[in-house]
Amino acid sequence: MSLFEGVIKSELDKFERESIRISVIGDSSRLPESLQKLIADAEERTKEHSRLQLIVAVSYSGKYDVLQACKSIAHKVKDGLVQVEDIDESLIEQELETNCTEFPYPDLLIRTSGELRVSNFLLWQLAYTELFFAPDLWPDFGKDGFVEALVSFQQRQRRYGGRK
Repeated sequence: MSLFEGVIKSELDKFERESIRISVIGDSSRLPESLQKLIADAEERTKEHSRLQLIVAVSYSGKYDVLQACKSIAHKVKDGLVQVEDIDESLIEQELETNCTEFPYPDLLIRTSGELRVSNFLLWQLAYTELFFAPDLWPDFGKDGFVEALVSFQQRQRRYGGRK
């Protein structure tokens, strides 16, 4: 966690100069309080930036994301802000943590390490995402692998669940 904290401290001024927005998704309540405060400060200082957005997943899982969305909606129903009949995909999507970005649904997921699974990552958001599995471990995944993934993606016919 000290590495994470150090990176935020050392890069925050650069993120501000470069107009990079920082968003952290996941259960940050499990982090040290000093890191939680640093994250909140970084998010606040960069919330209006729009050139790029860096989304950091910390203690995040797709199951956690759907669960916290359901709990949030349940509280709104309990408080009378939402009717049970109003619960639909759109409402759930509004409560997912990736709602922090303009583009919460990836077109392409590149999974490194040779694993052929999504590992509990963005379970709702990956519904129509194209998947590319690379044998390289993350530190070794480079430009050649990235180009291979993009070429593979370009050759696909996106149907979004439909049939041709």
